[in-house]
Amino acid sequence: MNRKRVTIQDVADAAGVSRQTVSRAINDRGEIGPETRARVLRIAEEMGYRPSSIARGLATQHTGTLGLVVPDVANPFFAEVARGAEHAAYARGYNVFLCNTDEDPQRELAVLRSLEDKRVDGVLLCSSRLDEPTLRAALAHHASVVLLNRQLNGDDFGTVLIDDKLGGAIITRHLLQRGHQAIGFLTGPPASWSGRKRMEGYFETLQAAAISYNPDWIRPCAPTVEGGQAAAQALLHDHPRLTALFCYNDLVAVGALQAAVTLRRVVPESLAIVGYDDIPLAALVTPALTTCRVRRYEMGLQAMQLLLERINGCTDECRRIVVQPELIIRASAP
Repeated sequence: MNRKRVTIQDVADAAGVSRQTVSRAINDRGEIGPETRARVLRIAEEMGYRPSSIARGLATQHTGTLGLVVPDVANPFFAEVARGAEHAAYARGYNVFLCNTDEDPQRELAVLRSLEDKRVDGVLLCSSRLDEPTLRAALAHHASVVLLNRQLNGDDFGTVLIDDKLGGAIITRHLLQRGHQAIGFLTGPPASWSGRKRMEGYFETLQAAAISYNPDWIRPCAPTVEGGQAAAQALLHDHPRLTALFCYNDLVAVGALQAAVTLRRVVPESLAIVGYDDIPLAALVTPALTTCRVRRYEMGLQAMQLLLERINGCTDECRRIVVQPELIIRASAP
């Protein structure tokens, strides 16, 4: 049987007072006598009354809720980021709306508008796929914002970044030191800020080593196992002399391993493969993936703590956090 929600009017009727008196008692405004307040609170408790967070938010401009937006909740990277972020929010008494955009910019825009309608106190936006003008316009309607894996220069947003340019350089340098010169790069989504920064590290490291590269060795792909398999298979078919693949993330790298099996390229003897993120799967596949480790839980925790600091008035002193990646060498590119 459905139970009717107890309203503030129900409490007022039972206590023989006005709605305003009930509101004052619940919010402890001090405009009524202590005996009246105690009686109203007792009746409200007995009736099981729970104040509406929406109504309370309209009155206080504080809803106790936060938005966490990720492009793919099934991706282990974002799952760990979300876990860290939620733990930080819960410790401070906030509830989190977790929103998945499914790598769709239009869905991301709709999510940001929905969070605006819900009057969340702040938004943690991970790896936005929106173009810069659209993103700026959407975030202008939110009072407190932290961007993770995305940067907008000159704006009052908190930012948490991986030093992806360094990560790209570390991986490319490792492959060069192992004797590889024909290195392909599966860059992930074209709109990925992280992918672009990793590509900068790749380019600059090759140039510094006086290694010429073919622009056709660079392929965008969906940041999934399936995306990596399709892109790697096509790239290796078109350019069979490639001896190494730098992959956007570990899921793409797992797809590249599958493509190597299909094309009868033995890893690492005839093809080295390197991933990024060091998700748990990276150590479990055969051969285990060489990758760049990113501490995802800590990243989500720090990003949410930064958002909460900004909600509470912090500005310049809590603007930017940069996380350093760490090369983890395993069997796919020893």
